[in-house]
Amino acid sequence: MINFDNVGKRYAGAREALVGVSFHLEQGEMAFLTGHSGAGKSTLLKLIAMLERASYGQVFVNGQNITRISRRRTPYARRQIGIIFQNYKLLNDRTVFDNVALPLVIAGYHYQEIRRRVRAALDKVGLLDKEKRYPVMLSGGEQQRVGVARAVVNKPPLLLADEPTGNLDPELSKEMMYLFEQFNQVGVTVLIASHDLDLISRMNHRVFTLGHGKMIADKRLVPA
Repeated sequence: MINFDNVGKRYAGAREALVGVSFHLEQGEMAFLTGHSGAGKSTLLKLIAMLERASYGQVFVNGQNITRISRRRTPYARRQIGIIFQNYKLLNDRTVFDNVALPLVIAGYHYQEIRRRVRAALDKVGLLDKEKRYPVMLSGGEQQRVGVARAVVNKPPLLLADEPTGNLDPELSKEMMYLFEQFNQVGVTVLIASHDLDLISRMNHRVFTLGHGKMIADKRLVPA
């Protein structure tokens, strides 16, 4: 599903954010990406999501070399990826329903199909009764779940999450991880960037560790 072959990313006037990174994540796997602040976690996810371009090396997603996709085709390729951000990135002047519907509206779905999919996604994250509310009326945990619903509403085969529990308390963090595991159990490939080593250590999933832009570990943590 995801394959990095000697990938690097340089930003203008700065050191390399990623240096010769290589790894492979199988279709249907769930894994964590961890490392110190500034290790390159967010940059790696941005390369997969085509929000940034690699400076060198090759990135393959679902068998496609995304380093060769034209900028015109990028939005279409990105529809195969659900992205969840730490700071939610919700539109505060739109209802919960409209926030979740946005990817489907952009893709040109008919209203009946949009309504069916949005309601199903909101039901999955336990927010169907809040579809008419606005983000500012929700708690932080609820806003994050709206972000999850928006990311999965078009049923992408790949789900990326950048520090999705960073603003949540321990109990809500566990609930969020349970949601990700549910999606993974129905075949969605999941990659989560997180610095919460305590939470990661309680889950039986593969862990990639970055250090100063390099991949320094790839192992599975077995819960005690």
